[in-house]
Amino acid sequence: MKRTMILVFKLGFTVVIVGAVVMFYVLNFKNPVRNANGNIESEVELQPKDPKNQEPVQGNKISDEAESRIHIAVVACGERLEETIVMLKSSTLLTKSKLQFHIFAENDLHAPFKKELDAWPDGVKERTAYSIYPITFPDGENAEEWKKLFKPCASQRLFLPNILANVDSILYVDTDILFMRPLDDIWAFFGKFNSSQIAALAPESEDAATGWYNRFARHPFYGKLGVNSGVMLMNLTRMRIVNWQDYILPYYKQYKLKITWGDQDLINIFFHYHPEKLYIYPCQWNYRPDHCMYMSVCKLAEMDGVSVLHGSRGVYHNEKQPAFKAVYTAMKQYTFDGDLKSDLVDKANALLMEPTSRGTNCGKVSQLYFKQFQKHLHDRKAQDNSQKKPPS
Repeated sequence: MKRTMILVFKLGFTVVIVGAVVMFYVLNFKNPVRNANGNIESEVELQPKDPKNQEPVQGNKISDEAESRIHIAVVACGERLEETIVMLKSSTLLTKSKLQFHIFAENDLHAPFKKELDAWPDGVKERTAYSIYPITFPDGENAEEWKKLFKPCASQRLFLPNILANVDSILYVDTDILFMRPLDDIWAFFGKFNSSQIAALAPESEDAATGWYNRFARHPFYGKLGVNSGVMLMNLTRMRIVNWQDYILPYYKQYKLKITWGDQDLINIFFHYHPEKLYIYPCQWNYRPDHCMYMSVCKLAEMDGVSVLHGSRGVYHNEKQPAFKAVYTAMKQYTFDGDLKSDLVDKANALLMEPTSRGTNCGKVSQLYFKQFQKHLHDRKAQDNSQKKPPS
């Protein structure tokens, strides 16, 4: 009898211990961390590390409803001031929501950015707020090495989840982006994420015959053709929860001699091992010369028009793709007091009709570039007219 009671006591004690261990893991751990070989190394803690919010060194007042704004992040170094201002201007033209700009720039660009943005008309400034931050990298890391990775300072974007510790979500874009429809539309993709997805990107290529990653990459990449990182929705809260930065630093140390496109390659490596965490949106949300320089390969853009124009490879500033340069030139020359139809769309179309543009493959599909812009402009005008009609 005594022996039976001892056995029952030991069994009960064991059940309690096992139950406690199981509950501990359920409550405190989430997904396994896999190394570059795909092997499980350890568990990822559900609670993020305590990131320190980076305070801006310049900026205007952020209103109390800042969290209801669309947050845009951009990194600008070197001669990227003008390009960035044109990108930010394009974001305001059709967007209905208020905008919050997070601008990361070298110190000598802080004052010029402030001067440009403070000169915007009051009506535009009422819908926008901005914060300017210095370029910073994680403690203990080689700042100059990170700064020179691919484009100047572009790798700063990899550390935004920890830098913008009080921001839930952002749209990160390269400086050479032009928005051809309201940002409300791309922001809506956040609502399509499942519970696992932390970011959204467009494919790097639509055509395997001309794809870069599938033909030349010496490191892992997402899917069959890789992704382009120039237009990236980032759920910073979820990225902090999965400890994004703790993956990126080891990946860089392992693959730094094999990567070509810097931060974009590191992003591809991460989503190669964690494809379930990425949402893919179509090519018209990151439309580049690659989609038209040989032949038109972005079929959804052919149907619906371009949503976001990406002038990669410096095409806004050289003669390689006159059609892209024409759109950028018209956007740069447009002033806020001008008429969007006559002073922007019509002038851009005139430039697009010039022989230097029409003679290129990208020029032959130039009707796609302002298709969405004109649609939303027409819809807005119709809405304004309906509101002006007196009640019957």
